[in-house]
Amino acid sequence: MSKSVKHLAIINVNDEYGTPPFLFLEACKKFNCTPTVDYFASHANHVCDKYYTKEDKVFEMDWTSNGFLNPPYSIIKKVMKKAYEEHLKNNIELLILTYNKTDTKWWHSYVEGKAEVHFHNVRISFNDRFGKRTQNKAPYGSAWIIYRSKPTIKAQVQTMFPNWKKYGKLR
Repeated sequence: MSKSVKHLAIINVNDEYGTPPFLFLEACKKFNCTPTVDYFASHANHVCDKYYTKEDKVFEMDWTSNGFLNPPYSIIKKVMKKAYEEHLKNNIELLILTYNKTDTKWWHSYVEGKAEVHFHNVRISFNDRFGKRTQNKAPYGSAWIIYRSKPTIKAQVQTMFPNWKKYGKLR
């Protein structure tokens, strides 16, 4: 049986793996990302001070802060749809670590042409559900997917035309 088939069998039993903190910090620095919330975490595996677990029902809330995601592979399509929609709706930056299945519908619907992608150069040894490093590396390559927030430009008319009230409407 191939490693991928074995891994898929394991996912049906346990789908909670954490990102090693050093890897998260390295990615934040390398890609200039500033996540403040870990949207798919556990009490043992979170890389931001503020985090949500599966009990927090993240699919039902608005995501308004820059965040990090290392989502369960079993619900990847649902997660990527939510992440993309929240990024567009709230102009937030999201740093996502997931497997690089470029031949899937979710990749083409929510990543290709819509996000910045960086492929990780080695297979990752994730943390288990207790926060301890696993012995085996992931059976797939991984990718960092980044939805960047768009800069906003705010100009105050009063600053540009300090006497606008005195002269009334400009032509």
